[in-house]
Amino acid sequence: MERLAKILAQAGVASRRKSEELILAGRVKVNDVIVKEVGTKVTSDDIITVDNKVIDKAPLFYYLVNKPTGYLSTTSDIHKRRNILDLFSPEEKDIRLFPVHKLPYDAAGLLILTNDGDLTKKLTLKDSGVKQEYILRVKGIVIKDKIRQLRLGMKFDDLLFKPVGVAIVELDKKNQSTLLKILVQDFSLSDMEKCFEAMGHKIKNITRIGFDHLTLEGVERGSYRPLKVHEIKQLYRSDMAS
Repeated sequence: MERLAKILAQAGVASRRKSEELILAGRVKVNDVIVKEVGTKVTSDDIITVDNKVIDKAPLFYYLVNKPTGYLSTTSDIHKRRNILDLFSPEEKDIRLFPVHKLPYDAAGLLILTNDGDLTKKLTLKDSGVKQEYILRVKGIVIKDKIRQLRLGMKFDDLLFKPVGVAIVELDKKNQSTLLKILVQDFSLSDMEKCFEAMGHKIKNITRIGFDHLTLEGVERGSYRPLKVHEIKQLYRSDMAS
């Protein structure tokens, strides 16, 4: 059995919180009976309606995408720019999918898309513990002293930015840029961008190559694959309350 609000969220009716508001407003029925208890649990056999319209209990989908630059991580855009769903087959584009930890338009790499609201919430909490690995090209030559300083932690805007690991991959003296590999935990891309800007090394381009235990192995740029059951379970790590 699952909580009614969770089923509504998974079906794409609304977010979990908004689904609870629909329940409290008496707009949701289970087997033709109005339900106003947000803790109500339902089975796969129950017929659920919202405003007298039967909802489809959507199955859960999980995809790993190797996002190219020039694509929005969002699934729609008023300016009609290319978005991540444009990489999917026509059948899969109809699934209501949402990105986890979006990548900017001009960034590339590993992106997870799912319609599992609970997993999305778990992975996007500020203290989720999720590690993300990036390859960065930054302006200027980063000297070893700055790398040592970064390993100890850089403080700016009342935030101590301290990566789990950072290493120089390549020094391009001709074009005055440095290629870095960096592993962070519980820091956003915005945090990282601000940190390197404060160091005097603005990020030129960025690619996410790892998310938790997941990598881009076997997934070419612009392609995707469904996550395997054991990969999904590892993302959850522990059972969550239904």
